[in-house]
Amino acid sequence: MNIDPAVWSRPALVAEVLRRRRDGLAGIALRISALDQPLLALRLERVLQALPGVVRMSFDAAAQRVRLVVDDRKLDLPRLLAACAGAGCDARPLHRDSQDDGDRRLLNRSLQRLLVAGVFAMQAMMFALVLYLGARDTTAQLFRWLGMLSAAPVVGYAAWPFYRDALAGLRAGRPGIDVPVALAIGLIFMASTVNAMRGGGEVYFDSVSMFVFVLLLGRHLALRARVRHRALGEAVADAMPILAQRRRGDGTLEAAAAAELVPGDRVHVAEGAAVPCDGVLESRHARIDESLLTGESRACVRRRGEAVAAGSIALDAPLDLEITRDVAASATSMLAKLATAAHGLRDGAADADAPAARLFVWRVLALALATAAFWLWRDPARAFDATVAVLVVACPCAFGLASPAVRTRGMAVLARIGVLVVRPQALDALADVDRALIDKTGTLTEPALRVDDIETFRGTPRMEALAAAAALAQGSRHPLAQAVLRAADAVGIPHAADVQAVAGGGLRGCIGGRELRFGRAGFACAAAADDDVLWLADAEGPLARIPVVETLRPHATEAVAALRVAGIAPAIISGDAPGRVRDVAAQLGIDDWAARQSPEDKLARVRAEQAAGVRVLAIGDGSNDAAALAAADVAAVPSGGTDLARTHAGLALLRGLEDLPAARELAVRARAILLANRRWSLLWNLGAIPFAALGLVPPWLAALGMSASSLAVVLNTLRIREPQRATSLPASLRAGTA
Repeated sequence: MNIDPAVWSRPALVAEVLRRRRDGLAGIALRISALDQPLLALRLERVLQALPGVVRMSFDAAAQRVRLVVDDRKLDLPRLLAACAGAGCDARPLHRDSQDDGDRRLLNRSLQRLLVAGVFAMQAMMFALVLYLGARDTTAQLFRWLGMLSAAPVVGYAAWPFYRDALAGLRAGRPGIDVPVALAIGLIFMASTVNAMRGGGEVYFDSVSMFVFVLLLGRHLALRARVRHRALGEAVADAMPILAQRRRGDGTLEAAAAAELVPGDRVHVAEGAAVPCDGVLESRHARIDESLLTGESRACVRRRGEAVAAGSIALDAPLDLEITRDVAASATSMLAKLATAAHGLRDGAADADAPAARLFVWRVLALALATAAFWLWRDPARAFDATVAVLVVACPCAFGLASPAVRTRGMAVLARIGVLVVRPQALDALADVDRALIDKTGTLTEPALRVDDIETFRGTPRMEALAAAAALAQGSRHPLAQAVLRAADAVGIPHAADVQAVAGGGLRGCIGGRELRFGRAGFACAAAADDDVLWLADAEGPLARIPVVETLRPHATEAVAALRVAGIAPAIISGDAPGRVRDVAAQLGIDDWAARQSPEDKLARVRAEQAAGVRVLAIGDGSNDAAALAAADVAAVPSGGTDLARTHAGLALLRGLEDLPAARELAVRARAILLANRRWSLLWNLGAIPFAALGLVPPWLAALGMSASSLAVVLNTLRIREPQRATSLPASLRAGTA
């Protein structure tokens, strides 16, 4: 769409793209596709350098981004965009969150420290080799000094994160595993330096250098996984439009910030543009590309009244829709926020806030003091080596690294197959699930109705009854309401006022001053006898009987069978009529089913299962499922679920139920790898501590073993891979999640 550059001076849009800095300057990120052309990129660089107010800029040709730090008092956004256009490079401002490259700076610094540690550790090992071969006198002293000079950059620069985190933990009163690590590094280096200066005794410059290198390697791999995980959110955020075309009351269009849109706003999406927020299609039909959410490359057709997700692309023609969710609650916002789930994971080797880790650290320090006291009494010459060996051996680096590494990797792989882990704990709980309580409508089935089957009463025209039902259904995301709207595609829909949804009942509202009810027989009209159809009624009685035909959703049969094979017993709990629930259960081979379930009934079933010791997975997409979803051990909501249902979800299924078996398989594998990592780390800690305390493990061997243990945990975590049978998200997003 053609947008007047002056629009970008509006405060709402400026707030969306400018990131305020502590020094009073502002950061901005621009997407510029012309960066892959060197001549245009060079011209753009010269133009930007000549602009007043540009303090700093960086080009990322691969990502087609330019990041700038500007003084926005001297250079406003419209002028900056006009300068880019004048250089032949059309620029699109990106959301301010796209400028958050703090993790990448951490990754770069981590790589720098790792390289320093690696280079100088090799040098220290080469010098130590001369000592191991029996060098004596002057030669030995020379190579002790060379080893000390080689280890100094490793201990003084590369190992700085261990000292920083250890001090932070001690100041906060929550010492983490970095405390024994920092003590071991400092003690080994200082003692070796003293021995080098006095020309006698053992030196461990090679051991401490390699110790730091391997620990840094483990931390770097974990940080690298986190950065790639967050790249998924960046890819989604970049694909979302910041501007939208909102339709005024008189039908004209105005430019608006997507963040300003609220439910009820009507927007126009140009051909080839992205949908800014979740909404309901008002156009008669539209072909859209939903690959950002589903990974399916084929275009899909949406008809009037059907839901359209934010991030979908209008392919053949423009479309109009009514917004049903604001940007923060949209499906793509959930996908973008997925990356932040791992952001809170500690940058160190373990979780310093875990009470068990703190207790373990205090025990390690107490054991080290006891070892030192014992050897000072028994043989003071061996006290130092034994104490350092205990500090190194007992350090639970691998144990602390196991959980965040597995969780981060598992969440990233699940995101690639279209399963969002909204709550990290859901990944752990999914592996233990015994029972799946599944809602029927919208989760297992897709409803539809045939206009010719509608039966009317009291002289009500069939199309008038359908239009009235559609007017009430417009504000609902329930699958039955969407089926009515699809059937009323070619019908003029009147305005309905004061529409209210009654959980487990239906919808009521006023049309032309008359109150109407649409839904179950007992809710719509007490006189209605057939409980297996939908009814439209007013205060005087039924107006229309609307039969609904249900078909199984694609892959529902295979998904239920796969859950059963995985040891999860499926059950259907639905608010629908017994006849329809029974038919669906028979098609799926499910013997355990219940119909006419109110929200309270569903909640009671979840609690009854849990009281019997069963781990419950609740799956549903309606507001009447929210209580059960909140109470279940794990809650999953398919794409298109209501806001209330999604609020209580631990897992979001972007495509549908078919991805759940793959998620369960991955969760089980992740748990097995986590347990293997913990068993290995505990075996090393508990098995080697007695030998270290007895002085049988020299510090260099303890350092090598502990480093190898941490590295083994990280490498073992990489065995969490994408299930082969799952369909992945598109390549544009996959690149950032591996």
